[in-house]
Amino acid sequence: MASKLTTCFVCWNLNQSHPNTVVRFPSSSSHGLLLPASCKMRQRSLSSQHKKQHIKKASHEQPSTDGDPQPDQDRDSEHREASLDSLPIAVNINGAEQAEQLSGGQLVDMLGMIQNTEKNILLLNQARIHALQDLEKILAEKEALQGEINVLETRLAETDARIEVATQEKIHVKRLEEQLEKLRSELAQRGNPEGGDTELHAHLKRFLNDEYPPSHNESIHSLTVELNSLREENASLKSAIESFKAQLNDVNNTSERVVVLEKERSSLESALKDLESKLLESQEDFSELSTLRVECKDLREKVEDLQVMLDNATKQANQDITVLQQNQDLRRKLEKLEASLEEANNYKLSSDKLQKYNEEMQQKIKSLEERLQKSDEEINSYVQKYQDSEKEFQVTLSDLREETKKRALDGPVEDMPWEFWSRLLLMIDGWSLEKKISVDDANLLREKVWKRDRRIRDTYMACKEQSENEAISAFLKLTSSATSQGLRVIHIAAEMAPVAKVGGLGDVVCGLGKALQRKGHLVEIILPKYDCMHYDRICDLRALDVVIESYFDGQLFKNKIWVGTVEGLPVYFIEPHHPHKLFWRGTYYGEHDDFKRFSYFSRAALEFLLRAGKKPDIIHCHDWQTAFVAPLYWEMYVPKGLDSARMCFTCHNFQYQGIAAASELESCGLRAHQLNRPDRMQDNSEHDKVNAVKGAVVFSNIVTTVSPTYAQEVRTAEGGHGLHSTLSSHSKKFIGILNGIDTDAWDPATDPCLEVHYNANDLQGKAENKAALRRKLGLSSTDHRRPLVGCITRLVPQKGVHLIRHAIYRTLGLGGQFVLLGESPVHHIQKEFEGIAENFQNHDQVRLILKYDESLAHAIYAASDMFIIPSIFEPCGLTQMISMRYGAIPIVRKTGGLNDSVFDVDDDTIPPRFQNGFTFLDANEQGFSGALERAFNLYMNNPERWKQLVQKDMNIDFSWDSSAAQYEQLYSSAVARARARNTLN
Repeated sequence: MASKLTTCFVCWNLNQSHPNTVVRFPSSSSHGLLLPASCKMRQRSLSSQHKKQHIKKASHEQPSTDGDPQPDQDRDSEHREASLDSLPIAVNINGAEQAEQLSGGQLVDMLGMIQNTEKNILLLNQARIHALQDLEKILAEKEALQGEINVLETRLAETDARIEVATQEKIHVKRLEEQLEKLRSELAQRGNPEGGDTELHAHLKRFLNDEYPPSHNESIHSLTVELNSLREENASLKSAIESFKAQLNDVNNTSERVVVLEKERSSLESALKDLESKLLESQEDFSELSTLRVECKDLREKVEDLQVMLDNATKQANQDITVLQQNQDLRRKLEKLEASLEEANNYKLSSDKLQKYNEEMQQKIKSLEERLQKSDEEINSYVQKYQDSEKEFQVTLSDLREETKKRALDGPVEDMPWEFWSRLLLMIDGWSLEKKISVDDANLLREKVWKRDRRIRDTYMACKEQSENEAISAFLKLTSSATSQGLRVIHIAAEMAPVAKVGGLGDVVCGLGKALQRKGHLVEIILPKYDCMHYDRICDLRALDVVIESYFDGQLFKNKIWVGTVEGLPVYFIEPHHPHKLFWRGTYYGEHDDFKRFSYFSRAALEFLLRAGKKPDIIHCHDWQTAFVAPLYWEMYVPKGLDSARMCFTCHNFQYQGIAAASELESCGLRAHQLNRPDRMQDNSEHDKVNAVKGAVVFSNIVTTVSPTYAQEVRTAEGGHGLHSTLSSHSKKFIGILNGIDTDAWDPATDPCLEVHYNANDLQGKAENKAALRRKLGLSSTDHRRPLVGCITRLVPQKGVHLIRHAIYRTLGLGGQFVLLGESPVHHIQKEFEGIAENFQNHDQVRLILKYDESLAHAIYAASDMFIIPSIFEPCGLTQMISMRYGAIPIVRKTGGLNDSVFDVDDDTIPPRFQNGFTFLDANEQGFSGALERAFNLYMNNPERWKQLVQKDMNIDFSWDSSAAQYEQLYSSAVARARARNTLN
């Protein structure tokens, strides 16, 4: 049933007197095992014959555990004796010096010994496999026996049940017999034994026939017979069960033997591993580990001592701060007392002086009374003159009032919102495009709207209930020559917040437009009509009854024009009727034909300006999506008469340049062979391609980017992304202007997304917003002083995702909380942060929200104590400005716009009034951790200074007014130069 496996221990004699001695032990397999021993053992000098006898003796004395017959043992003994006669020769090596003196033959013997060792290992593995196979057979047999036992037990239970039924029947029969005896005794007592027996017999027969019919009696007999047979079968089953139990015990004994054999095999494998290990090195490592454990224990004790010292120092510092505050209060009270004492002394001195002064005044009064009498006569004469002059004044006043009324009629209206004037302007443009009024009349009416003329306001209000023709007639009566000092600015862009926003471009177009509008300039926006825009943020959206045709891919395509107001600005939306549905794809960017989509839009926008008869002073295009406007304007539309504007181009990120094959330009009508030149649109790296951003830089009168530092960085080979040489050659018209933020949309005092409003003078609301965000996100609120670190960003390499990841764990290590809001267009980055979010899903100090939520973003800004922006490069960045607006101290890397807006509180070279955050230079974990730790240190140890820093940051003016003033100056200078040039010509 199971094969034997004996454990073999092999000794290699290290004594030179027995160089060829090898010890072999028996095995259940047909092969002997030859193993060298690397450990020292006591010397054994055994002859071959003695070894044979010793092995035979050991083999005979070994008890049999598996019930195998004795002849098998004899055969094993004979086999082992034969194996001893064929033992291979092992090489004896005694020490390192003897090993060096080995002959060639001995080296061969050593190699043979190694080969034998490998064979022995193979044999051991085979023996292990045989043992496992035998064990599986034993287990299978055990399961089969167990199944048979279960069947027998089932049958035994059925037999017991049938015996119980038969026993109950037997008891019932006995009861009937007892009743029969009672009946007989009753009949005997009546005195008629014969008749009684007859009657009894008849009565019994009737009873038995009624109670038990003949068939039932037969069944009782058959049950009795079957009961006897079952009893016999039960006895046989019990004997069978006993025999099976005995066999099961044998199986269990065999299993135990297999377990013993398995243990022996394990011990043999461990012996082989010990032979191959390096014991001395292990002992040294263990001693070093013990030493390290002792040192670690000492360090733990030192850390505990330091912690106790730190707690004591903290308590002492708190006591010192309390004492210092009490001293300051006492000093204030003392200063008040001193001031009161000085006032009392001054009052005493002034009382003496006052008495002397009164005496002098009495003398003067007397003299004045005398003079008064003399002057009364003079006054009477002057009264008459005054009455005459009063009449003249009334006449003059009446004239002034009439003149003021006239000026009021001509002056601008200040009590109407910008949405009203934008709506009025769009209505006039609609009439012009629909050919209901002339271009000249439309320009004159635009001038009046531009000046916010009271008469055009009154005319519009009066004509609201009239028909369109009546309104047009009333407006035409207002047409007259008019001039304006403001500029006409048209932005052509791919984004505008809040209707179509992907990044900072949308904020710039809206914020800059509103700021220029407040300065008295006429600002209009042209956008593609995306299907995924936020249409609920557009006021009075309507389609004009006009179609503009524009050229593309060798044919003319129709475009529908929509108008509406966004944030008080007039906006024109161009909807192409193109078979490829250029802007009806559910997304803004990222399509395979973006180059074609936006070159089409750029030409359609200029075609609209030409057809509408607009005469802008400035056309301002943004990023590569509308960079085509600049070469299209000068190459194609200036010859057509659209020649009044100066071109301004703003690049918000030079990493994206709109590079494509030169032939792609032909689609929008530009001539590739003329523009694919080094001094025009040819890409600096791939000469068979054109670069849209480079073309805008070359063809624009003004080129700007979004911060001064970024303007310097892109002129270098590292930051220019291949355009540094082009920017350097056009450096006279290239400037960096720091963006602003919309302080109306980002204002904690009025923000509708916040739980509680607050400002720099009342920071209690910020603490309440922090508690509200903790409740909303499920973060711990046990320690209200625990700092909350926020981060709102797109998870792309530019934003320093490795540092954001590090910030999560470092913030936890410093005892803070961390909240991240953002998502990644890069698949592996999104997956990585989803894994981190899942790890912290139930954590009460960290929360990652991997999507963008506008209202949640406002709440995070308001709740955060600190805000991290660890960008690798950042053209401008609005996050740091918004965070300071909401009282969250920024922690940023010194690059681009971050370097122009955040100045380190610990930098002595920066004037204190400009210090507003924490910065670091190197884009690594060490640099970032240093800035984060300094921020935590100030927050935890100097709350008063932290509060002053928060208030200072909230009072910084990051509005668009300053940036708009710089753009206004650039616009005005460019327009003035153009007008001066036209005058000379």
